[in-house]
Amino acid sequence: MIETNDVRKTYRVGDIAVHALRGVSVRVERGEYVAIIGASGSGKSTLMNILGCLDAPTSGRYRLNGLDVRGIDEDTLSDVRNQEIGFVFQSFNLIPRTRALANVELPLAYAGLPPGARRQRALAALRQVGLADRAHHLPSELSGGQQQRVAIARALVTDPAMILADEPTGALDTHSSSEVMSIFGRLSDQGRTIILITHELDVAAHADRVIRVRDGVIIADEPSISAEPVR
Repeated sequence: MIETNDVRKTYRVGDIAVHALRGVSVRVERGEYVAIIGASGSGKSTLMNILGCLDAPTSGRYRLNGLDVRGIDEDTLSDVRNQEIGFVFQSFNLIPRTRALANVELPLAYAGLPPGARRQRALAALRQVGLADRAHHLPSELSGGQQQRVAIARALVTDPAMILADEPTGALDTHSSSEVMSIFGRLSDQGRTIILITHELDVAAHADRVIRVRDGVIIADEPSISAEPVR
């Protein structure tokens, strides 16, 4: 489903070249639950941006669900992101004065679905994360954990090929983090493809496979991780 081949990303800061990725090749099959772990500056966020079609590699190839994303125009990339990828971010990214149901409906509105169909699918997604009874609450009326669950529902509502979660528990307390990770576990059990970006070993341990990134390269790709801290 996901395949990168010798992906490199170089940023220019004045006359200085910053090599964020240095030849990353990785393959993720449909239905896998994968954590990408690394410390700040390791290149994991750059890799996430490329996998999420939010940025393009300087060189190398990235194929998503059979589509080579090199060279396609921004409008097509936007369609790919909306149809193929469900994003979950640390900061929730909910619209403050918009109720939970409308926040979840938003990707479907972009896709042009009629209001009735949007509402039905959004309610179903909220049920999946246990928040159907909070559908008409504003984000300010929800706890941090509930807001993140709304964000997960929004990511699910288009039935994407992949859920891409960037530090999804970074702003949550221990209890809320456990609830969110339980949802990802259930989604994985249902056959969803999940890629989790994190710097926390206890979060990465929920995945079935862990890819470690350091200095822009993959240093390990393994089915389980040790208890040593990320440095």
